[in-house]
Amino acid sequence: MNKVFGSAQAALQDIVSDGQTLAVGGFGLCGVPEALILALRDTGVKELTVASNNAGADGFALWELLQTRQIRRMISSYVGENAEFARQYLAGELELEFTPQGTLAERLRAGGAGIPGFYTRTGVGTLIAEGKEHHDFGGQTYILELGIVADVSLVKAWKGDTAGNLIYRKTARNFNPLVATAGRVTVAEVEHLVEVGELDPDQVHTPGIYVQRLVHNPSPRKLVEHRTVRVSQVQA
Repeated sequence: MNKVFGSAQAALQDIVSDGQTLAVGGFGLCGVPEALILALRDTGVKELTVASNNAGADGFALWELLQTRQIRRMISSYVGENAEFARQYLAGELELEFTPQGTLAERLRAGGAGIPGFYTRTGVGTLIAEGKEHHDFGGQTYILELGIVADVSLVKAWKGDTAGNLIYRKTARNFNPLVATAGRVTVAEVEHLVEVGELDPDQVHTPGIYVQRLVHNPSPRKLVEHRTVRVSQVQA
């Protein structure tokens, strides 16, 4: 099975459609499948539900799809750093399912593991718990959270081989391994593409069994979300 596609556009053209649920890796500007997001924007598909920790920042990542109104609903834990995300939500133009960050991670993991739901104490007694099943265990109240299974998952890896085995680099590991397992079809964008046998099996974070398609993007943008510098203290 040849998993390597010549472009992000080619990798997505026959697997995305209106109304789908997508899971997208990344945290802020780190570990974001930027080429795949741009290709998804260019397909013109709309009415999407997207599960992702956040929607990137102004001018980058999922902001691209918000700007073109292709996303109908977000499942996220954080709205900050993206003025368009906040504006659409507050204006009632975008549905938003707020999910605590740890719960979102576990919902993705559960979906990928074939677990339909799980109970957690996180969110009990808050707006998060409204409309959800409650159950007592050991004298404590828990709420039922459902696993997330995406029609398509988009992830970003530092290195991958042609069989789809992936290695993430440092913080860019974030949500990507969980997103990779939660998709019925997973497309990975990799900076370094190597042949089978060139990766140390002990270093692989996502086995190739979870990845159906690969795109090589050797020159991703290296953006800084917040540049902080120290004022020089020069003594006279």
